[in-house]
Amino acid sequence: MGIDLPLIWFLIIIFGVMMYVVMDGFDLGIGLLFPLVKKEHDRDVMMNTVAPVWDGNETWLVLGGAALYGAFPLAYSVILDALTIPLTLMLFGLIFRGVAFEFRFKASPAKRHVWDKSFIGGSVLATFCQGVVLGAVINGIPVVNRTYAGGALDWLTPFTLFCGFALVVAYALLGCTWLIMKTEGELQEAMHKIAKPLLVVFLLVTAAVSLWTPLSHSDIATRWFSRPNLYWFLPVPVLVVLVSAWMFRAISKNAHHAPFLLTLALVFLGYTGLGISIWPNIIPPSISIWEAASPPQSQGFILVGALFIIPIILVYTFWSYYVFRGKVTPDQGYH
Repeated sequence: MGIDLPLIWFLIIIFGVMMYVVMDGFDLGIGLLFPLVKKEHDRDVMMNTVAPVWDGNETWLVLGGAALYGAFPLAYSVILDALTIPLTLMLFGLIFRGVAFEFRFKASPAKRHVWDKSFIGGSVLATFCQGVVLGAVINGIPVVNRTYAGGALDWLTPFTLFCGFALVVAYALLGCTWLIMKTEGELQEAMHKIAKPLLVVFLLVTAAVSLWTPLSHSDIATRWFSRPNLYWFLPVPVLVVLVSAWMFRAISKNAHHAPFLLTLALVFLGYTGLGISIWPNIIPPSISIWEAASPPQSQGFILVGALFIIPIILVYTFWSYYVFRGKVTPDQGYH
């Protein structure tokens, strides 16, 4: 029995995107929460919690895109054609957010509000567009003769826009619980107060997407509720309920670390549900990972490089988080 290279590369891409969602999710979430925090020194603390690591977090996005290009060139070309507008807007948002992040600390007090607005706007735009892309992939992308067969605005639907809003809520919750873990004093108390309302909204939008998806996509409904897939999918909503109850309790007890870890668990469960929904397709509803794969020789060659690069990225990532562990206070910071 040979090695299933397309499956290995699909898992690598899934892992890379998951790492990006988790790590850049709370990073973008801080920008989403900026309008709720008015004190300048609190905003400084918020940014300093991620200042040493935010740019490294985006390495996983680059890895996912490069892996998609090398291992599944058909998927790469079709997805870029179908989602050119939201992907371009997402990149603009990430650029604005990154520039604002660095220049805000160097700006004079009179000009700092400009970079605050850029940081907020870039975070909102990047997050919303990522959710739109996610919704468009769930909706499905028409492919004829291995090329995109739809229009430039086929991605623009009520479902994709709602997915954009849902991801904004998810990242805001990630950012909120990250700040609970990394800050103290008034800022931490403020995050504790908004954590429960954010969790409630997150559960509501998650439930809405979970209902909307099978009702609008018969193929996904069949995949969810047919055997044996049902047995794989059923634990997901059960675990969501259990983790959510645990998280409500942790927030009520003013726990510091548990809310963030439990939010990560909720994000992972949602990601698992997405994987079950589209498997084994990389371009829903009809192009599987094996149909979209590059030649085995190409996948094998780049896999050798990935086996060196991914461990290095992992070691660097975990080391940077270890070095900058602990609470961040107003009198200390990376900048």
